[in-house]
Parts: sequence; structure tokens; C-alpha cells
Amino acid sequence: MRRIPVRSTSIASIGYLPTERELEIEFRASGDVYRYFDVPGEEYAAFMTAESKGTYLNQVFKPREYRYVVVSEGKKSRV
Repeated sequence: MRRIPVRSTSIASIGYLPTERELEIEFRASGDVYRYFDVPGEEYAAFMTAESKGTYLNQVFKPREYRYVVVSEGKKSRV
């Protein structure tokens, strides 16, 4: 999935496939990439326009408990 770099201290990039309703997040500190399923387009739009993507992730997105998988672990995770 193609991700777009974002301005955030905790998130490096975000990608979205509207037909599959899948959202990917690459975390800056670890380099880990998570793919979330059944994410509505409105959620992606809200995420991308959030003033603080890290705050949005923790206060709005995570409580919705979307199903997810770890797509890849970043190099920083393999110490």
C-alpha cells in the first residue's frame, strides 16, 4: 500500500485503500507498520485532517478497536 508522509512526532506515514477500507500506519519511533481493516473513508479523512495525528490515534482511533495486523516490524524493533 502506498503511504503518504505526515507531520507527526509519532506517525511517519499513513495510507488508505478505499475499496478495501484498509488503513496503514507507519510509526516513527519503531518503524512498525500496522494495517487496520474495515476503516470507513470518513475515518481516514478525519485522521488526515487532525491537528495532532498522535492524539487522534490514541483518543479517537484506537478506542474504536479496528481489527489489525502488523504488516512489518521496523529495524528499530529488532534490537
